[in-house]
Amino acid sequence: MKTDSNKCSNFTPRHFHPEKRGIRIFGIAESFKKSNSTSTLGGVVMRRDLIVDGIVFGSATLKGDDSTKNIHGMFRSLQRDDINCIMLDGLIISLYNIIDGEKLNNITGLPIIAITFEDSRGLEEHIKHHFLEKSEMKLEQYRKLGNRDQVRLRTDKSLYIRYWGLSLKGALNTLNAFTLQGSIPEPIRVAKLLARAHRNSINS
Repeated sequence: MKTDSNKCSNFTPRHFHPEKRGIRIFGIAESFKKSNSTSTLGGVVMRRDLIVDGIVFGSATLKGDDSTKNIHGMFRSLQRDDINCIMLDGLIISLYNIIDGEKLNNITGLPIIAITFEDSRGLEEHIKHHFLEKSEMKLEQYRKLGNRDQVRLRTDKSLYIRYWGLSLKGALNTLNAFTLQGSIPEPIRVAKLLARAHRNSINS
């Protein structure tokens, strides 16, 4: 992801200005136990002043292929036209249920920012080990995601991001606007808490 030209071909993104006070982010994170068949997805709509004004829950099949569709369903269920950007806690969730960031950008018409917190050498060997005969399909999905860009937040912490429908500068400005401390943006932090609490409530 060294240039913006490959973020979302044949798509003109909605005008997005992360510096504006009224923007809203739809943040999504998950929580699961390996003994479960599905992961709980928590979604939160957060304004730039960090006020939460929307919550939604969803699920993704462990080792499945339904994460993109289900996240789109969560977005549609909100029935809102004031969300400006979707922020994801990674693209490889629920034991390699891979979110297609480009497709999500296309079908929602919103910029997508996906964050991870650590550098890695890639997951190809892990995918081959876990999926065996199905690994080629999963590897194709994984390679389609492209490389990550490392960014440094105003908190002096680093993140690794993939993004579609906005520039690297726009993604960084958005992350800075929604990160109070450390490296976890507030929409992701709150979505993680919601997902964990909801999973615990339905599994109790």
